[in-house]
Amino acid sequence: MKKVTLILMIILSALSCTRKVDQSPREINFDRDICANCLMGLADQKFSAQSINNRNEVVWFDDLGCLIQYQDSPDWQKFGGDKAVSYIGDSEHGGWIKVEDAWYVFGKPTPMGYGYSAIRQKVDTAYNFLTTVQRIKDGYTMREDFLKKKKMLHHDTIN
Repeated sequence: MKKVTLILMIILSALSCTRKVDQSPREINFDRDICANCLMGLADQKFSAQSINNRNEVVWFDDLGCLIQYQDSPDWQKFGGDKAVSYIGDSEHGGWIKVEDAWYVFGKPTPMGYGYSAIRQKVDTAYNFLTTVQRIKDGYTMREDFLKKKKMLHHDTIN
């Protein structure tokens, strides 16, 4: 009887240590959360992205382009990115959309200048996630103009 009780206690202890995986979207803490790629503070939920791994860890991104860059880095694999679930802010209605389920419209100014905003419903000028990723990797962004503008702003503040 003592052996059965001991075995039950060990099983119950092991089960109580099991952590539930919750890969649902989180809310931004604007005082604390920063982009894992560029280290900027998150400025606007409608352009932000997040990834949650199977250890309930969250990494934040202030722009879709930062998420795409991070996914190409060794840090993504350390994070467990292959098993992560990623979300992007709905630029029209708020809330979160899985990145694979969103449609992406090009042309709006975004926090890091990539220029892609996510929407829930497809429109004629929208791209799916895989096409958007490839467009960003191929350089079809507003990033060059964004960086030029930031350099000019920086230059103006020095003089």
